[in-house]
Amino acid sequence: MPTIQCLDPHIADLIAAGEVVERPASVAKELLENALDAGASAISVEVQHGGLTYLRITDNGCGIAPGQLPTAFLRHATSKLRRAEDLAAIGTLGFRGEALAAIAAVSRVDIFSRERGADRGASLHLEGGVPREVTETGCPEGTTICVRDLFFNTPARMKFMKKDSAEGTAVTGVVTHLALSHPEVSVKLIRDGVEVLHTPGDGQLRSAVYAALGRDFALGLLPVSGCGGDISVEGFVTKPLNGGGTRARQLFFVNGRFVRSQLLTAALEEAYRNRLLKGKFPGCVLHITLPKSTVDVNVHPAKTVVKFQNERAVFDAVHYTVKDLLTAGETPAPKPVQQTFYRSMTVQEYKERQTPPPAEKRPLGSYGSAPAVHPDAKLPLRDSVSPPAPEPREEPRPAPMPAAPATFPAAEKPVPAKAPVPESPIPEVPALRRNTIDLPIQQTLTDHPAPWRLVGEALDTYIICQDESENLWLIDKHAAHERLRFNALKQRREPPMSQLLLQPLAVDLEADAYDAALASLPLLEEFGFSCEDFGAGTLLVREVPSDIRPEDAAATLEELAEDLRLGRADPDAARDSLLQTMACKSAIKAGMHTSPAELRALVDRVQSGEIQYCPHGRPVAVKLTRYEIEKMFKRA
Repeated sequence: MPTIQCLDPHIADLIAAGEVVERPASVAKELLENALDAGASAISVEVQHGGLTYLRITDNGCGIAPGQLPTAFLRHATSKLRRAEDLAAIGTLGFRGEALAAIAAVSRVDIFSRERGADRGASLHLEGGVPREVTETGCPEGTTICVRDLFFNTPARMKFMKKDSAEGTAVTGVVTHLALSHPEVSVKLIRDGVEVLHTPGDGQLRSAVYAALGRDFALGLLPVSGCGGDISVEGFVTKPLNGGGTRARQLFFVNGRFVRSQLLTAALEEAYRNRLLKGKFPGCVLHITLPKSTVDVNVHPAKTVVKFQNERAVFDAVHYTVKDLLTAGETPAPKPVQQTFYRSMTVQEYKERQTPPPAEKRPLGSYGSAPAVHPDAKLPLRDSVSPPAPEPREEPRPAPMPAAPATFPAAEKPVPAKAPVPESPIPEVPALRRNTIDLPIQQTLTDHPAPWRLVGEALDTYIICQDESENLWLIDKHAAHERLRFNALKQRREPPMSQLLLQPLAVDLEADAYDAALASLPLLEEFGFSCEDFGAGTLLVREVPSDIRPEDAAATLEELAEDLRLGRADPDAARDSLLQTMACKSAIKAGMHTSPAELRALVDRVQSGEIQYCPHGRPVAVKLTRYEIEKMFKRA
């Protein structure tokens, strides 16, 4: 039977270090929190090789007495807790007393510290958690800690480390969060000899945001302030038109501590409901302040997860504070029409309401309750890439989506249902309007003995068809065309056609996405993007694929960079992610007007079974049987 015995203290320290120290960014976080708790007003961080070989943090805080330096590196040694009751209202960033011991156990540490008002300071060297003698030394007021050769005595941990650039980016993220959480502290970051961040420490959150997150992001923010009970919310949120492609810029700070919270994310995004484009996310830098006794920060060793005593109150405080800002100045929604509305109208009023106004007096873009559009009326412009081809003036424009026979001949007018279809070779259908010059679509009616009848289109999004078995089909035209584009891009072997931008485009990326894009510039060039490093998280784009609109280039490149960041370990997965993004950006969008010929081409591809799912896995077509429809109307 195995013998039960206590672990060696050094082994216990290594186990504890595994919980607290995951990577260099973990070391930076713990040391920065200690510097803030020491009352520092200026902090300097220097990193080399991602922090694995060298990480130095200097602060001008209160310092540590020479006799307490060895004690500071003992497990569960802290100056921030005295009684069990203190755990109910934690007001410091660090409090566990494990950080210094865990860091020292897996690295070589040098600490220099001098108390305020003292003539001289003291230094201590530790290797693998074993301290040497404390020596007197000259140093500035405050504390400087140098961490070298992280994980030198635990080589198994090294295989889990990423490239130096990725680890350095993680450290940058930690320093950025600290700078935003305490704008009254001047924070400087030097990465491989280059200063990449320096906040003024003037106490203004906007100044810290400008220095840490960039000019463009700062200019797209709206100040927000509100409170609910004893909960206050201060900070900035992005304008609805400035939504990002990811949630990376959603930064929440609770009592000065950076946290990740699904509750806060949901409260923010709920406030933006119906105000953001699909696929876009709001950004924010929000400080939530509430009584210390109502929040539990002792949930996870990393202290980035918190629990709230009253989650509903916190949700409402964030939600309504942001929503009140976004709805300020908006026209109140009209009151719902009462059920007695129609009974209050005379017959003459009803007839006049249903009569469409003359074409020259009808306002552009009005959508009245008239059952049909006057043949001579000007139709409102839709969001499409290219306008419809002009038609002879002597012929009226056909309705946007007429009921169609089984096929569409090449003639301008649809053939009446009773007219015989001439026997002639099936003509080529024009290419889809949404940038499909490399993907001509031809009808393939010969593959289907009984092609589906094209009934119409609903909401400029869903194609309605009927098959020979009297089933009704709804086809998502964007999803169908996206799959066509994806298949074509994946099968294409020739180099893509690129278009040279009249003016190079500067695209700002998140730190992780920026590093991933820089490492994959040749891959981006294979897909038609000619980019170069512009420095400070910015890529300069000179060429984009010909099937991507120039106005969509920035958003497309942001998504491609994010795809590369998530799939960098698997080149094939990264390639497919890139192709999915490009297919989505170049496909017909929901809400765009589409000609009957284009709809017919998509229907044929879906009917043939070639297209079943979009690249993201969503179904392209949904079938409703006649029985299901009749059951809805209580006929069956």
